[in-house]
Amino acid sequence: MDSPACSGPADRSASTRRLAGMMAAYRRHRFAALFATLLLTLGAGSTLEALAPRHNALQLLVALNLLAAVASVAHEGDMRRPLLLGIAYLVTRGLLATLGIPGMLAVSEALWATAIVLAMVTAVRHAFGRGVVDGERILAALDGYLLAGLLFGFAYLMVDRMWPSSFGGTTPGELDTGRAIYFSFVTIATLGYGDVVPTSPPARGLAIVEGVSGQMYLTVLVARLVSLYSQERDD
Repeated sequence: MDSPACSGPADRSASTRRLAGMMAAYRRHRFAALFATLLLTLGAGSTLEALAPRHNALQLLVALNLLAAVASVAHEGDMRRPLLLGIAYLVTRGLLATLGIPGMLAVSEALWATAIVLAMVTAVRHAFGRGVVDGERILAALDGYLLAGLLFGFAYLMVDRMWPSSFGGTTPGELDTGRAIYFSFVTIATLGYGDVVPTSPPARGLAIVEGVSGQMYLTVLVARLVSLYSQERDD
């Protein structure tokens, strides 16, 4: 029989190999994982928030988006910067939840926005870069689009804080996180339901920028993917 001293290193080596295999598999599908967390947040976040308002389900899903975004950025070169952003975000949210330190909310939101911007840039760069048009490239392009919608939702929240009552419409209530994200994706998709509308000049200007840039992104993306696919067939 093998002694524990002999089997221990072998077990650790096998565990290390399994962990390395899992990390490699995640790196190959990191944009798919980010896309799944984004869809979960957008599709179920507001519903879970309404069903369990005490648990801050939407905020937890937004934090999950941050973790997935940090993981997708960490693969691109230096890991320290995105990891520090993620750790700092968790620390500031913990201080806010336990001690209620003033200013922690603004700091945590700034850290979240920075990490999401890095993830969006990484996803768009991967989508528009050279290479084979595969599922990960398409999902990276979709990630960039969805992350832009989240960022604009965050921007609408900031506008409403700086210029109160910047949003009105047929649906009563203040602009919270769920309503801001909802309005952002209604705008970027140019649906224009009209239940939430921008009323202040900064809010209207931001809505115009989002609507136009969203359509331009889709147009340029399709052209780029078609060009890459044509080059791939010619080669």
